[in-house]
Amino acid sequence: QVQLVESGGGLVQAGGSLRLSCAASGIIYRFNVMGWYRQAPGKQRELVATITSGGSTNYADSVKGRFTISRDNAKNTVYLQMNSLKPEDTAVYYCNAQRQLEYWGQGTQVTVSS
Repeated sequence: QVQLVESGGGLVQAGGSLRLSCAASGIIYRFNVMGWYRQAPGKQRELVATITSGGSTNYADSVKGRFTISRDNAKNTVYLQMNSLKPEDTAVYYCNAQRQLEYWGQGTQVTVSS
């Protein structure tokens, strides 16, 4: 059974940094796409960033230049380095992975105080 386990969330002041990690287990094949989504209270879940197995990346306009997504294919792990955090980045961040099927992590809370 495939599982995605996120870590690295927490409370940080505006302007600070956090690094999220998402480790996949239960699969020996490489995911085609891995990424991060987030959902703030009262809002829909939205794309933050994705990365393909070949390293192509895609970012939401709101995080371009501040967030960096990367992955370790050997470990089926994806990371999200978040710099210059803003209060509007506060949300539950979810890991996503796709290979024939789509998988989600349980989410990790990121809170940015002003």
